[in-house]
Amino acid sequence: MTTQSRKINGFSLVALVVTTAIGSGIFAMSSDLAIAASPGAAIISWLIVGIGILMLAACFNNLLTKRSDLEGIFAYGKAGFGSFVGFISGWGYWMSAWLGNVAFATVCMSTLGYFFPIFKRGNSPVSILVASMIAWSLTMLVNHGMESAALMNTVITICKLIPIFTFIVIGIVLFKGNVFTAQFWGNMRHSVTVGGVWPQVRNSLMIMMWVFVGIEGATVLSARAKTRKTAGRATLIGVACLLLVYVLASILPYGYLTRVQLAEMPHPAMVYIFEQMVGSWGGAFISIGLFISILGAWLSWTMLPAETMGLMAEQGLLPKQFAKKNKHGVPTLALMTTACMVQAFMVILIFAQKAYEFAYSLCTASIVVCYIIVAAYQVKYSWQHRDVKGNRLQLWIGIGALLFQVFAISLAGLQYLFICLVVYVPGIILYAVTLKRDTGRYLNRLEWSATALIFSGAAITVVLMVLCQITI
Repeated sequence: MTTQSRKINGFSLVALVVTTAIGSGIFAMSSDLAIAASPGAAIISWLIVGIGILMLAACFNNLLTKRSDLEGIFAYGKAGFGSFVGFISGWGYWMSAWLGNVAFATVCMSTLGYFFPIFKRGNSPVSILVASMIAWSLTMLVNHGMESAALMNTVITICKLIPIFTFIVIGIVLFKGNVFTAQFWGNMRHSVTVGGVWPQVRNSLMIMMWVFVGIEGATVLSARAKTRKTAGRATLIGVACLLLVYVLASILPYGYLTRVQLAEMPHPAMVYIFEQMVGSWGGAFISIGLFISILGAWLSWTMLPAETMGLMAEQGLLPKQFAKKNKHGVPTLALMTTACMVQAFMVILIFAQKAYEFAYSLCTASIVVCYIIVAAYQVKYSWQHRDVKGNRLQLWIGIGALLFQVFAISLAGLQYLFICLVVYVPGIILYAVTLKRDTGRYLNRLEWSATALIFSGAAITVVLMVLCQITI
């Protein structure tokens, strides 16, 4: 049996969902969340985000089962709304995946900075150089076979969960009710303040949505799964596990340190919180776990964008060259193109004031576009088949997932969505060239209108960035 014919089992797919989502966000979440919200507001935010993400996972599960003929997250947009929307979804997902790698690179170096001060600033030239070496090493690993990389990913998942679970257990043991309730709804003093519960909830959304980016990993690799049903079940199980871990890891620190103390923690906050809990060995323990965690997520997100780009090329949304596979079944050109984009943005981050926050916010904004299209297709498919048992419930689940994604991005990330438009420009050019080659025509009138809006938005965004109205 060749490498290309091996299939990824259910446990590996659950591990893929978990490790793709659990990267760096959980380790930095305590301080980011403390800046945004008090304990009470954070709990409300988790309820909102948890329901919204579970509905999205249910959409993936339903569509993987009922549309098992579709491959890739962008295929839902193509099937429901045409090739152009399919391209918009696929390009946004591809963009999100490699931008996530850029975020991992910066926090990975900050983690090494715990042991080696030269890396303390995650986006220094030295840090970018070492991060680039890691990125290309992972690219070479994936180029030798995605199924082998998925197996390695499973092992990494088990290793990296140990320090997270240790942190949660110690957090429960040291939890102090009086500290937790002292400012349950209160505002921070100092320069960062929020007024009222609702603004705190709004400020928490991007932080919480970032840590769930990657839950669609089993969907993207569903063609390599033993069955589509296995991939759908893996998504639901993985999201449920993630939600429990995230809530505990982010809420428990409010019962050990005050909100002000948490907000002032350096990144990654979990390292320094655990050091205070158990002593100096705790910081090293979490740092090692974080480094393994990032490598696992980084590996997953090296596989996913290449797979997406290759599938888009197979389905006529990008030039066929991106679909050409090597002897290991990997679309090498797609993989190398993605690696070059990661490298380019790593260099750009040298000049960013808040490199990590910028990278993960841009990553989250771009993938929400895909999630909105998936939820919209769930609504359309369920409405078209509403007489079939269970589809009326799926219709309401789709509506809920759609409203949640639109609501979240409109409140938390519109400026990042506009920056994403700039990266859509070369993609649309590639799509138009592919369309001309395959069909003899360029875009239709509606697609030209959408393209004009995207290009105009990109131009305005560039002008605003030059004028420093939008900063990185």
